[in-house]
Amino acid sequence: MTAPIQQGSRLRPARLGTRGLLMLAGLLTLVNAPAKAFDDAQTRDIEGIVRNYLITHPEVLIEAMQALETKRVSEENDTRRSTIESSRDALHATPDGTALGAANGDVTLVEFFDYNCGYCKRAASDMDVLLESDKKLRVVLKEIPVLGPASEAASRVSLAFRSVKPESYAAFQRKLLASRAQVDEARALEVAESFGVEAKTLKPLLQGSAVQAELAQANGLAMALGINGTPSYVVGDELVAGAVGADALAGKIANVRQCGRANC
Repeated sequence: MTAPIQQGSRLRPARLGTRGLLMLAGLLTLVNAPAKAFDDAQTRDIEGIVRNYLITHPEVLIEAMQALETKRVSEENDTRRSTIESSRDALHATPDGTALGAANGDVTLVEFFDYNCGYCKRAASDMDVLLESDKKLRVVLKEIPVLGPASEAASRVSLAFRSVKPESYAAFQRKLLASRAQVDEARALEVAESFGVEAKTLKPLLQGSAVQAELAQANGLAMALGINGTPSYVVGDELVAGAVGADALAGKIANVRQCGRANC
Protein backbone atom coordinates (compact mmCIF):
# COMPACT_ATOMS: atom_id res chain seq x y z
CA MET A 1 0.00 0.00 0.00
CA THR A 2 1.08 3.53 -0.60
CA ALA A 3 0.97 5.79 2.42
CA PRO A 4 -0.36 9.32 2.19
CA ILE A 5 2.26 11.73 1.01
CA GLN A 6 3.42 13.95 3.82
CA GLN A 7 5.52 17.07 3.69
CA GLY A 8 8.35 17.15 6.18
CA SER A 9 11.48 19.13 6.90
CA ARG A 10 14.92 17.80 6.12
CA LEU A 11 18.47 18.97 6.47
CA ARG A 12 19.99 20.46 3.36
CA PRO A 13 23.71 20.16 2.62
CA ALA A 14 25.83 23.22 2.05
CA ARG A 15 25.72 24.22 -1.60
CA LEU A 16 28.73 24.98 -3.72
CA GLY A 17 26.54 26.15 -6.55
CA THR A 18 27.12 26.14 -10.27
CA ARG A 19 30.74 27.29 -10.03
CA GLY A 20 31.72 24.33 -7.86
CA LEU A 21 29.93 21.84 -10.08
CA LEU A 22 31.56 23.29 -13.19
CA MET A 23 34.97 23.03 -11.54
CA LEU A 24 34.31 19.39 -10.63
CA ALA A 25 33.09 18.65 -14.15
CA GLY A 26 36.24 20.20 -15.58
CA LEU A 27 38.49 18.18 -13.31
CA LEU A 28 36.64 14.95 -14.11
CA THR A 29 36.93 15.75 -17.81
CA LEU A 30 40.68 15.99 -17.41
CA VAL A 31 40.79 12.69 -15.51
CA ASN A 32 38.77 10.96 -18.24
CA ALA A 33 40.81 12.42 -21.09
CA PRO A 34 42.53 9.93 -23.46
CA ALA A 35 45.49 8.21 -21.87
CA LYS A 36 47.99 9.77 -24.31
CA ALA A 37 46.88 13.32 -23.45
CA PHE A 38 49.02 13.39 -20.28
CA ASP A 39 52.11 11.60 -19.10
CA ASP A 40 52.12 9.56 -15.86
CA ALA A 41 53.28 12.47 -13.69
CA GLN A 42 50.61 14.80 -15.06
CA THR A 43 47.91 12.17 -14.59
CA ARG A 44 48.95 11.69 -10.95
CA ASP A 45 48.90 15.44 -10.41
CA ILE A 46 45.39 15.75 -11.85
CA GLU A 47 44.11 12.82 -9.80
CA GLY A 48 45.61 14.41 -6.71
CA ILE A 49 43.91 17.73 -7.45
CA VAL A 50 40.53 16.00 -7.88
CA ARG A 51 41.02 13.97 -4.70
CA ASN A 52 42.02 17.01 -2.64
CA TYR A 53 39.15 19.05 -4.05
CA LEU A 54 36.58 16.39 -3.13
CA ILE A 55 38.05 15.96 0.35
CA THR A 56 37.96 19.71 0.88
CA HIS A 57 34.47 20.11 -0.61
CA PRO A 58 32.63 16.77 -0.07
CA GLU A 59 29.30 18.57 -0.26
CA VAL A 60 29.76 18.92 -4.02
CA LEU A 61 29.20 15.16 -4.33
CA ILE A 62 25.85 15.50 -2.56
CA GLU A 63 24.94 18.38 -4.82
CA ALA A 64 25.94 16.38 -7.88
CA MET A 65 23.85 13.43 -6.73
CA GLN A 66 20.88 15.73 -6.14
CA ALA A 67 21.27 17.14 -9.64
CA LEU A 68 21.42 13.61 -11.05
CA GLU A 69 18.29 12.62 -9.12
CA THR A 70 16.47 15.74 -10.34
CA LYS A 71 17.40 14.84 -13.91
CA ARG A 72 16.29 11.23 -13.40
CA VAL A 73 12.92 12.26 -11.97
CA SER A 74 12.39 14.77 -14.80
CA GLU A 75 13.13 12.15 -17.45
CA GLU A 76 10.90 9.63 -15.66
CA ASN A 77 8.04 12.14 -15.55
CA ASP A 78 8.49 12.93 -19.26
CA THR A 79 8.31 9.22 -20.09
CA ARG A 80 5.25 8.77 -17.88
CA ARG A 81 3.46 11.72 -19.50
CA SER A 82 4.14 10.21 -22.90
CA THR A 83 2.77 6.86 -21.73
CA ILE A 84 -0.35 8.51 -20.32
CA GLU A 85 -0.98 10.29 -23.61
CA SER A 86 -0.50 7.16 -25.72
CA SER A 87 -2.67 5.11 -23.32
CA ARG A 88 -5.42 7.71 -22.90
CA ASP A 89 -8.15 5.65 -24.57
CA ALA A 90 -7.39 2.55 -22.49
CA LEU A 91 -7.16 4.56 -19.28
CA HIS A 92 -10.54 6.22 -19.83
CA ALA A 93 -12.31 3.11 -21.09
CA THR A 94 -14.92 1.42 -18.90
CA PRO A 95 -18.20 -0.33 -19.77
CA ASP A 96 -21.30 1.85 -20.12
CA GLY A 97 -22.81 2.71 -16.78
CA THR A 98 -19.75 1.86 -14.71
CA ALA A 99 -18.07 5.27 -14.52
CA LEU A 100 -18.69 7.31 -11.39
CA GLY A 101 -20.03 10.82 -11.67
CA ALA A 102 -20.80 12.47 -15.00
CA ALA A 103 -21.09 10.02 -17.91
CA ASN A 104 -19.65 12.66 -20.27
CA GLY A 105 -17.60 14.68 -17.82
CA ASP A 106 -15.14 17.27 -19.06
CA VAL A 107 -12.34 15.78 -16.91
CA THR A 108 -11.75 12.08 -16.27
CA LEU A 109 -9.96 10.95 -13.12
CA VAL A 110 -8.66 7.38 -13.14
CA GLU A 111 -8.17 5.56 -9.85
CA PHE A 112 -6.14 2.35 -9.48
CA PHE A 113 -7.17 0.51 -6.33
CA ASP A 114 -7.12 -2.77 -4.40
CA TYR A 115 -10.08 -3.89 -2.27
CA ASN A 116 -7.78 -4.75 0.65
CA CYS A 117 -5.80 -1.52 0.57
CA GLY A 118 -6.42 0.38 3.81
CA TYR A 119 -5.53 3.70 2.24
CA CYS A 120 -7.92 3.01 -0.64
CA LYS A 121 -10.69 2.46 1.90
CA ARG A 122 -9.98 5.78 3.58
CA ALA A 123 -9.54 7.57 0.26
CA ALA A 124 -13.03 6.51 -0.87
CA SER A 125 -14.43 9.44 1.11
CA ASP A 126 -12.17 11.79 -0.92
CA MET A 127 -13.78 10.51 -4.09
CA ASP A 128 -17.24 11.02 -2.60
CA VAL A 129 -16.35 14.63 -1.76
CA LEU A 130 -15.08 15.26 -5.30
CA LEU A 131 -18.11 13.70 -6.97
CA GLU A 132 -20.52 15.59 -4.74
CA SER A 133 -18.84 18.95 -5.31
CA ASP A 134 -17.94 18.54 -9.00
CA LYS A 135 -20.83 17.53 -11.23
CA LYS A 136 -18.65 17.61 -14.36
CA LEU A 137 -16.15 15.04 -13.08
CA ARG A 138 -16.01 11.50 -14.49
CA VAL A 139 -14.20 8.80 -12.49
CA VAL A 140 -12.96 5.50 -13.93
CA LEU A 141 -12.00 2.68 -11.56
CA LYS A 142 -9.16 0.31 -12.45
CA GLU A 143 -8.83 -2.76 -10.27
CA ILE A 144 -5.25 -3.89 -9.68
CA PRO A 145 -5.26 -6.60 -6.98
CA VAL A 146 -1.66 -6.16 -5.82
CA LEU A 147 -2.12 -7.42 -2.26
CA GLY A 148 -2.35 -11.13 -2.89
CA PRO A 149 -4.74 -13.95 -3.80
CA ALA A 150 -7.66 -12.68 -1.70
CA SER A 151 -7.58 -9.34 -3.50
CA GLU A 152 -7.41 -11.03 -6.89
CA ALA A 153 -10.34 -13.29 -6.04
CA ALA A 154 -12.37 -10.27 -4.90
CA SER A 155 -11.58 -8.39 -8.10
CA ARG A 156 -12.63 -11.35 -10.21
CA VAL A 157 -16.03 -11.35 -8.50
CA SER A 158 -16.22 -7.58 -8.80
CA LEU A 159 -15.49 -7.56 -12.53
CA ALA A 160 -17.90 -10.44 -13.11
CA PHE A 161 -20.55 -8.49 -11.20
CA ARG A 162 -19.81 -5.43 -13.34
CA SER A 163 -20.47 -7.42 -16.50
CA VAL A 164 -23.81 -8.70 -15.17
CA LYS A 165 -25.14 -5.57 -13.46
CA PRO A 166 -23.08 -2.58 -14.64
CA GLU A 167 -25.55 -0.01 -13.36
CA SER A 168 -24.87 -1.16 -9.78
CA TYR A 169 -21.09 -1.46 -10.06
CA ALA A 170 -20.33 1.89 -8.40
CA ALA A 171 -22.51 1.08 -5.39
CA PHE A 172 -21.15 -2.47 -5.23
CA GLN A 173 -17.56 -1.18 -5.31
CA ARG A 174 -18.21 1.26 -2.49
CA LYS A 175 -19.90 -1.37 -0.31
CA LEU A 176 -17.21 -3.98 -0.86
CA LEU A 177 -14.44 -1.42 -0.29
CA ALA A 178 -16.08 -0.46 2.99
CA SER A 179 -15.65 -4.01 4.37
CA ARG A 180 -13.65 -4.03 7.59
CA ALA A 181 -12.50 -7.63 7.40
CA GLN A 182 -10.30 -9.01 4.63
CA VAL A 183 -12.06 -8.86 1.28
CA ASP A 184 -11.97 -12.19 -0.53
CA GLU A 185 -14.16 -14.18 -2.90
CA ALA A 186 -16.67 -15.13 -0.20
CA ARG A 187 -17.12 -11.53 0.95
CA ALA A 188 -17.42 -10.27 -2.63
CA LEU A 189 -20.06 -12.89 -3.44
CA GLU A 190 -21.93 -11.94 -0.26
CA VAL A 191 -22.03 -8.28 -1.31
CA ALA A 192 -23.06 -9.24 -4.84
CA GLU A 193 -26.02 -11.19 -3.46
CA SER A 194 -27.11 -8.09 -1.53
CA PHE A 195 -27.52 -6.47 -4.98
CA GLY A 196 -29.56 -9.38 -6.28
CA VAL A 197 -26.81 -11.19 -8.18
CA GLU A 198 -26.38 -14.78 -7.03
CA ALA A 199 -23.10 -16.64 -6.69
CA LYS A 200 -24.22 -19.27 -9.20
CA THR A 201 -24.45 -16.52 -11.81
CA LEU A 202 -20.99 -15.12 -11.11
CA LYS A 203 -18.85 -18.18 -10.45
CA PRO A 204 -18.78 -19.39 -14.08
CA LEU A 205 -17.45 -15.95 -15.08
CA LEU A 206 -14.57 -15.67 -12.61
CA GLN A 207 -11.98 -17.38 -14.83
CA GLY A 208 -13.57 -16.24 -18.07
CA SER A 209 -11.81 -14.38 -20.86
CA ALA A 210 -13.57 -11.06 -20.16
CA VAL A 211 -12.39 -10.92 -16.53
CA GLN A 212 -8.92 -12.12 -17.49
CA ALA A 213 -8.63 -9.45 -20.18
CA GLU A 214 -9.76 -6.67 -17.83
CA LEU A 215 -7.26 -7.66 -15.14
CA ALA A 216 -4.47 -7.98 -17.70
CA GLN A 217 -5.21 -4.56 -19.19
CA ALA A 218 -5.32 -2.80 -15.81
CA ASN A 219 -2.13 -4.48 -14.65
CA GLY A 220 -0.45 -3.66 -17.96
CA LEU A 221 -1.36 0.02 -17.61
CA ALA A 222 -0.11 0.05 -14.01
CA MET A 223 3.22 -1.48 -15.04
CA ALA A 224 3.63 0.92 -17.97
CA LEU A 225 3.01 3.88 -15.67
CA GLY A 226 5.34 2.60 -12.96
CA ILE A 227 2.56 2.29 -10.38
CA ASN A 228 3.85 0.43 -7.34
CA GLY A 229 1.11 1.07 -4.79
CA THR A 230 -2.52 1.93 -4.30
CA PRO A 231 -4.36 4.19 -4.46
CA SER A 232 -2.83 5.83 -7.51
CA TYR A 233 -4.57 8.33 -9.77
CA VAL A 234 -4.15 9.63 -13.29
CA VAL A 235 -5.27 13.25 -13.66
CA GLY A 236 -4.64 14.91 -16.99
CA ASP A 237 -1.00 14.26 -17.83
CA GLU A 238 0.12 13.27 -14.33
CA LEU A 239 0.28 10.18 -12.15
CA VAL A 240 -0.56 10.99 -8.54
CA ALA A 241 0.66 8.35 -6.09
CA GLY A 242 -0.89 7.89 -2.67
CA ALA A 243 -3.94 9.06 -0.74
CA VAL A 244 -3.20 12.74 -1.24
CA GLY A 245 -6.68 13.95 -0.29
CA ALA A 246 -9.64 15.56 -2.01
CA ASP A 247 -8.20 19.09 -2.01
CA ALA A 248 -4.99 18.08 -3.80
CA LEU A 249 -6.93 16.14 -6.43
CA ALA A 250 -9.44 18.97 -6.87
CA GLY A 251 -6.57 21.38 -7.49
CA LYS A 252 -5.16 19.20 -10.25
CA ILE A 253 -8.61 18.75 -11.80
CA ALA A 254 -9.02 22.54 -11.84
CA ASN A 255 -5.63 22.87 -13.54
CA VAL A 256 -6.62 20.40 -16.24
CA ARG A 257 -9.66 22.55 -16.98
CA GLN A 258 -7.58 25.70 -17.00
CA CYS A 259 -4.53 24.70 -19.04
CA GLY A 260 -4.97 21.04 -20.01
CA ARG A 261 -2.30 19.85 -17.55
CA ALA A 262 -2.29 18.78 -13.91
CA ASN A 263 0.21 21.55 -13.13
CA CYS A 264 -0.24 24.88 -14.93
